[in-house]
Amino acid sequence: MPNIFDVAKRAGVSIATVSRVLTQPDVVAPTTRRKVMAAVERLGYTPNASAKNLRVRSTRRLIATVPHITRLVWSTILLGIQDLANREGYAVLLGDTRFDRSREERYAQMFKERQADGLIFLGHQVGDDIAGIVRRHRETVAPIVNVMGFRPRLDIPSIQIDNVAAAADAMDHLYDLGHTRVGLVTGGSPSFVTGERLRGALARARKAGAERDVIVEHGDFSVESGVACAERLLARPNPPTAIFCFNDEMALGVVNAARRRNLRIPDDLSVVGIDDIHHASFWDPPLTTVALPMRDMGEHAVRVLLGILNGGERPPQRIVLPHTLVVRSSTAAPGRAVPFARVAAARAGRRGRPTAT
Repeated sequence: MPNIFDVAKRAGVSIATVSRVLTQPDVVAPTTRRKVMAAVERLGYTPNASAKNLRVRSTRRLIATVPHITRLVWSTILLGIQDLANREGYAVLLGDTRFDRSREERYAQMFKERQADGLIFLGHQVGDDIAGIVRRHRETVAPIVNVMGFRPRLDIPSIQIDNVAAAADAMDHLYDLGHTRVGLVTGGSPSFVTGERLRGALARARKAGAERDVIVEHGDFSVESGVACAERLLARPNPPTAIFCFNDEMALGVVNAARRRNLRIPDDLSVVGIDDIHHASFWDPPLTTVALPMRDMGEHAVRVLLGILNGGERPPQRIVLPHTLVVRSSTAAPGRAVPFARVAAARAGRRGRPTAT
């Protein structure tokens, strides 16, 4: 087994420097830390004292990375992470990666250099550095937790909802109202969440015997993609009477596109989302959506991570929290058999005629 002398020799530093990097990384220059940690990783060195006394030398910091902080679902989960971490005496270092591999690796490097005690990453993407750390902790448990991006091969705990069931619940609601032609606006691909929600939606359509009447458009979870997908759906000769979006922000885009075509929500088109972001209940009309326990997901991730740091039992690989269908005013029974294009044209014509006095 390699020892601290081997690490010092390979890194070209003293044994004392290696010890400081492993126990007090903040007092060592970043270039030296990287050199030492590269030697540690290359040799597969496990400092027994560091592993045994990790809690004693705790930095009292956690890293939380998010793929795009402007997305409201992520920011709400982060609030839950921040609140509980602060109550437990931990500071949170926030990393907005913007799907940039170099940014992801930067935060992974900080974690490897022991600048934080644990890592929570939101979404499905994770850099090779983090995957390597997880593999080296096979016999123990790496202090790493995922939220909303289950990766079974990584073998780390992930905080989830049942995305298949959530999508099925949304489709159930539309079919119960009497809709048969349903448009789906999916999220980014490849994505664990998108794949699971699409699977649930299509399974429910098959059960209703309406799979051939489902029209799928692929968005990227942004409002703008919701507008673009809705434009394509509503321009079809026989457009859907309801659209189910895989998040609330795309649902907002659908509502916007429908209004451009002079369609009324829900008289001419029903719209459903997922998330129940803060202002969804204040839209006109208020949005029917599948509510996720977003703050609870953030807090639960911190609880699991602190359990690992405190030497608790290995947590389950997948931890599923409950979701709730919230029915508001954006959905109703399909009220017209007249194609949308003719409805919009008729309304535009009425507005263009002079009013008799």
